[in-house]
Amino acid sequence: MLSPRFPVAALCVLLSMTTWMSSRVEGFSAMPSTMHSRSMKSGTRLWVKREPIRMPSQTPMVPYKAPGSDYTQFVDINSAMYRDRTLMISKFIDENYANEIIGIILFMRRENPRAPISIYLNCPGALLRPALAVYDLLLQTRENCEIDTVNLGLCSGMASLLCSAGTKGQRRAMPNSRFLLQRIGLEGTFRGQATDIALEVKNVKKWNERMENELSLLTGQPVDKIQQDLKRDFYLSSDEAVQYGLIDEVMLPAQRKRAARGQAADLGAFEGEEEQRYQNQPEAQQGGWGSQQQTQRPPNKKDDDDGPEILKG
Repeated sequence: MLSPRFPVAALCVLLSMTTWMSSRVEGFSAMPSTMHSRSMKSGTRLWVKREPIRMPSQTPMVPYKAPGSDYTQFVDINSAMYRDRTLMISKFIDENYANEIIGIILFMRRENPRAPISIYLNCPGALLRPALAVYDLLLQTRENCEIDTVNLGLCSGMASLLCSAGTKGQRRAMPNSRFLLQRIGLEGTFRGQATDIALEVKNVKKWNERMENELSLLTGQPVDKIQQDLKRDFYLSSDEAVQYGLIDEVMLPAQRKRAARGQAADLGAFEGEEEQRYQNQPEAQQGGWGSQQQTQRPPNKKDDDDGPEILKG
């Protein structure tokens, strides 16, 4: 019992401290699994295991200014590319990734159904049915707008078909990129009765034949030749892909383009007119770079040094 002489203010402070301590204990008991407890002779000891500090996202962030906006905000690089109607396909295309690609293309079509779309591919492969869904959407989309496709490194399997689904004349590849044409097998282990397995194999064979027919329409090659080529893995370089009809051109640097036409390719060879000048300089000034041009010394200069003139008595 407290004495009647116990101050009322001290009693209020004591009650508030008791409430605060009880809330702290309840908070510790409600902590996640990162908090552990250990029984000791003197009582129970609590400690917290710190988690490593991580960035909110592993995707690079870039500054982006929306049209009509007065300020710039940081967004992930993929979102910035989508706003510029650019799509990067860099993963194996399964059902989830195919739905993501379809959603992005539908978003671009809704924003502007006439503006061109650029698709960059570096894809290790794809499942048959999800890739055909993306392929059908590309064929439908290119009726209203141009679709530029570029193979950056490797287009394997159905990714080669997607790269060839762009607008004619806008299908390109980098000089060291490759294409791999191959048939697509079962998407996974299939179990069941023999009749069910036979139906699944028949279905896969049917859709592979459908892919070969579509490849024949895109490349202009006869179906018999394509079936003969796809008996084994069929690799194509970028130049061979142009000859095969899979793409239209190879993206070469300006120097290599001029060298391919039999012209000199050096530091001063830029794309454009035949007569090349550095920064529109007159013909009297020779040299490739401005820092390497020859300068003439002023006449009648008797001093050997380049410093200020010295008054000589």
